Amino acid sequence: MNALFVTYSRIGDAVLSTGILGELIRNHPEVRVTVACGPIASPLFSVAPNLIKVIEMPKKKASLHWLDLWRQCAAVHWDILVDLRNSPVSRLLRARKKYIGGTADPSRHRVEHLGTIMDMSPPPSPRLWLNDCHRHVARKLLPENRPILALGPVANWIGKQWDGEKFAELAKRLTSLSGILQDAPVVVLGGPNERDQTEAVTQLIPSDQRVDLVGKIDLLTACAVLRQCALFVGNDSGLMHIAAASGIATLGLFGPSREEHYAPWGPCSAVVRTKLNYGELVGGPGYNHLTTGSLMGSLTVDDVEVSANKLWRKAMREQVA
Repeated sequence: MNALFVTYSRIGDAVLSTGILGELIRNHPEVRVTVACGPIASPLFSVAPNLIKVIEMPKKKASLHWLDLWRQCAAVHWDILVDLRNSPVSRLLRARKKYIGGTADPSRHRVEHLGTIMDMSPPPSPRLWLNDCHRHVARKLLPENRPILALGPVANWIGKQWDGEKFAELAKRLTSLSGILQDAPVVVLGGPNERDQTEAVTQLIPSDQRVDLVGKIDLLTACAVLRQCALFVGNDSGLMHIAAASGIATLGLFGPSREEHYAPWGPCSAVVRTKLNYGELVGGPGYNHLTTGSLMGSLTVDDVEVSANKLWRKAMREQVA
């Protein structure tokens, strides 16, 4: 049985789609899967079970990347075709069964919307697949037998980036003698092109406490690292969704994005947002997506600390239960 799974180019959206891929594989253990997605997201699927290959689709002018995908897939008779992108390819390829994404329901979280595409209710939670190499590298990078705080001060747009100095102050409070993670190491995560976004954080966290992994590990090793951490606090980003999929307590910081669609998904996840709502932030005078700076200014360290403490208490209760 052959299945083609066409998913997203952005890391966060791709992570959110992994739940239905995992359920597809679970329901059809004999299936052979081909995944098509953007180059940045492709490593997420590199060790998925039953995988034949990942087809990377760098975006091209006039949407010619879809033509490239058709050329690579047209000779195969697909038993199942899942096209979350609602692309032209799904109309042209032959398949016994097709599941085609449509316009997202504005009242639903993206995970819930993706579940409806394949009639999965309740929707399966996102999950990521690792191998022993990812786990081994992660163990080597982190101190053993200690709770660890992970920070994700990055985002794909400056408007969603909380101030680095506030991240550092938050880490100081959470790991203080009276904090929920007393004397914990602090892991700072980000991609190879995100050093500028993390510089203020890494400079302000003491070197004997800081584990700076910005640009030093791949996505799945980052997931393996996060699985060893106790708590993640970060901007709305692909990294935030990886943290939630890893199963640890995850607090997402929201401002000019909609938490009803993109909150971290999981039983131990939570959101804290700016005092101004999404409409007030992006509808304000002078707003321009290309030139406006950070819109996270009304989110205080006090706000985030209170939310982190509340989430941590919830995580501890569930652990005991």
